[in-house]
Amino acid sequence: MPATEKAAGALRTIGELAAEIGRPQHILRYWETRFPQLKPLTRAGNRRYYRPEDVALVRRIHHLLSQEGYTIRGVQRLLAEEKAARKGRGTELKAIRDSLAEALDEDR
Repeated sequence: MPATEKAAGALRTIGELAAEIGRPQHILRYWETRFPQLKPLTRAGNRRYYRPEDVALVRRIHHLLSQEGYTIRGVQRLLAEEKAARKGRGTELKAIRDSLAEALDEDR
């Protein structure tokens, strides 16, 4: 692994991530204001450090905007719909778990 390449799970600075996706740093800062899901760690001096999940989200946002032709509003809607779908699946799974627990209690 070259000295400049980090491990997959390593934190990335805003400069490293901006260079990776080929966008200026101010675009990443702007995306932070538009996408509440994007919350890099901030340290002294307001330095941003992106966790692996943040890096994946930035790559996805970049892909949707530059390759898929989405607008900022369109990406916001897509991410919100996916979050709602995940929440719905979680509720459905909880209902299944609760019904299984009831069935086990009845068998006792």
